[in-house]
Amino acid sequence: MKSCVTISLVEEARGGPFVLWDGLPASCELARRLGYDAVEIFAPGPDHVSRPELRRLLSDLGLRLAAVGTGAGWVKHRLHLALSDAQRRREAVEFIQRMIDFGAEFGAPAIIGSMQGRSGDGVTRETASGWLCDSLQELGEYSGAREVDLIYEPLNRYETDQACTLEAGARLLSQLSTKRVRLLADLFHMGIEETNVAEAFRRFGQFVGHVHFVDSNRRPVGLGHTDFGPIVAALKESGYAGYLSAEAFPYPSPAEAAEQTMRAFRYWTSGL
Repeated sequence: MKSCVTISLVEEARGGPFVLWDGLPASCELARRLGYDAVEIFAPGPDHVSRPELRRLLSDLGLRLAAVGTGAGWVKHRLHLALSDAQRRREAVEFIQRMIDFGAEFGAPAIIGSMQGRSGDGVTRETASGWLCDSLQELGEYSGAREVDLIYEPLNRYETDQACTLEAGARLLSQLSTKRVRLLADLFHMGIEETNVAEAFRRFGQFVGHVHFVDSNRRPVGLGHTDFGPIVAALKESGYAGYLSAEAFPYPSPAEAAEQTMRAFRYWTSGL
């Protein structure tokens, strides 16, 4: 398993669960200094980041781009895949497509989390689920044509009523003909929704393509009450070899949160 830390470039999301906030150069330099393998970028949009600049930065620092978030489509533009307005749903799909294009230039998948939306405003849960399934099929094919996966994130019940567990996410993926859609397992959301997080990985780990490495209170690993021993063991048993990406509140500061996560990553993945 490889280490990763989140970088947010979305000012409207400041205070949210992203570790680093001080721009790409400074954040990437800190990530490299602490020994991270990769960064995950939450950007306002696909054109916000200069591709040549990012490519030089990653190359100079020996980092990889692990994934790109699409949540700014909701935070900034109020777009998601379950809106009652068909034109706005189409705009949401097209925003995600542009983020897929951005990530694919670096071999990185795009993540659909908050942009999955939820029922409401005249949209039933069944209808919202159908629209999500259709969008994941289209976007999974779009990602596959660019030789990257698409990552779908089950969220807790307070953020969506689509898929809230790995089992529900796996059930959703089973309805797709494309095999390019994988699940994001966020340990914060799983701590709310799963009866047993480790057992969920044992049962559905084959569907997981990315992990958000975070404690029970959404602070960095080691600052909550999650028992990570069984979880990391289950991930190893499932054969997971992807990123453990720190998506946590920058507590008590971004640098300290990044340092704490790296200490925890080294401890739990060392087999101690």
